[in-house]
Amino acid sequence: MAKIIALCTSKHKGTEKQPISEAIFIENYGIQGDSHAGQWHRQVSLLNKEAIDDFNAKGGKVTYGAFGENIVVEGLDLASLKVGDILTSNDLVLEITQKGKECHDHCAIYYRVGECIMPRLGVFAVVTHGGVVHPNDEIKQIERSEPLPFQAAVITLSDSCSRKEKEDVSGPTLVTLLKENGYQVIETILLPDEKALLKKELIRLCDQRQVDLILTTGGTGFTARDITPEATLEVMEKNAPGIAEAIRAESLKITSHAMLSRAVAVIRGKSLIINFPGSPKACEEAFRVIKEALPHGIGLLRGSIRDCARINKKH
Repeated sequence: MAKIIALCTSKHKGTEKQPISEAIFIENYGIQGDSHAGQWHRQVSLLNKEAIDDFNAKGGKVTYGAFGENIVVEGLDLASLKVGDILTSNDLVLEITQKGKECHDHCAIYYRVGECIMPRLGVFAVVTHGGVVHPNDEIKQIERSEPLPFQAAVITLSDSCSRKEKEDVSGPTLVTLLKENGYQVIETILLPDEKALLKKELIRLCDQRQVDLILTTGGTGFTARDITPEATLEVMEKNAPGIAEAIRAESLKITSHAMLSRAVAVIRGKSLIINFPGSPKACEEAFRVIKEALPHGIGLLRGSIRDCARINKKH
């Protein structure tokens, strides 16, 4: 039986949490009195006791809560969980939203112990149903009552929009199209045309948030600042050229300028990344080309469907 070893909270982010004897979890918020509670996707953090024990065996000498974790669990392999998996303890229900995290700046935890294992081994969740939990309570994974909706993120690349010199219209256009077609848009990001920034966000969304679909808009042309395809290719694990080819082929029926698009589509992990044009009208046209095929491709990446050849039997 997997169980909760410790429950920990803190008043300030970036500091060690202290063990408590009882935690009150509030739906869509987190733990009452904890600094990380709020309307976001990392309301609760979890860490394996085994990971802490391993760290201490190497001379770490830390106590529960030292890495900023809310829940220390034993007997449950957090590394095997996927985004969308469900954990429950008593009446509490948690949905996994992220695995690992980026450490932007070394916090108090790092400076005291010399390393923080939370960025590598931590798991994060939202509270979908509240409850009261104590140390030694059982915690277990349960099946979802319904499949996790396809999750998407939209990234706009534009120097002028990032400087607020003009309004981003293409990003919101893609968000609307995604929602109309049943996707859950979990993040929208506006960036200047900087390769390093785009690569960083693509890697985070694929590896930590494990988003199904990432649509970028802008930065696919011939100017010196158009770096979207290069950044996308540098994070790719597999190419998916047919998607960009299909968009270009259909767009050529509308304008000969479509041949100047350098947009690409790639796969990283189980995430599909597609470059879209920078204009709202072109985004709408491109989305219409691929929207019917997208669910099948994403389903294959998720492993929820199989792409078997059809066998025609003669009678």
